[in-house]
Amino acid sequence: MRRARLRRNVMQTIESTGKPPHRIETAADGERLVKHLADVLDALLGIVEQETELVRAGRIGQATQLETRKAELCGLYLGAAERIKANSAFLGANMPDKVDELRRRHDTFRALLQINLTVLATAHAVSEGIIRGVAGELTRKSAPQTYCPSGRPTAPAPNAVRPVALSRSF
Repeated sequence: MRRARLRRNVMQTIESTGKPPHRIETAADGERLVKHLADVLDALLGIVEQETELVRAGRIGQATQLETRKAELCGLYLGAAERIKANSAFLGANMPDKVDELRRRHDTFRALLQINLTVLATAHAVSEGIIRGVAGELTRKSAPQTYCPSGRPTAPAPNAVRPVALSRSF
């Protein structure tokens, strides 16, 4: 959602002015932009690593507290990445070594982000399994205990399923 809004703002800027936002015309401006993106990327790496470790340790409440800062850094990262893309010809021609360094950092970030997403997906699957197990147990206990003609217990009817409410307060 934020990324789409940022892209829309960038496109509106380009349409209204006829040029990309913050056009870089000097090597010093290019250096500042590359350094800014590198700093944002490093901060984002730190937050993602911290979130991964907290989720692995089962401290989901503490991990959710990082969400605001992570969202801020993502916005900064997307803005700087859009500026890099808009000025890629200038940067590639004038400072290819810096661009290569950014690519390497981005590859490191991508690998770490993949690990983070795997950890989050695992935590989601485990918590979903727990909720489904609790809901199934509640349904089983609330259904009448009857036997079918073969002498086996009957399964709860599909309409016997009871909703489960979850409190998100920690």
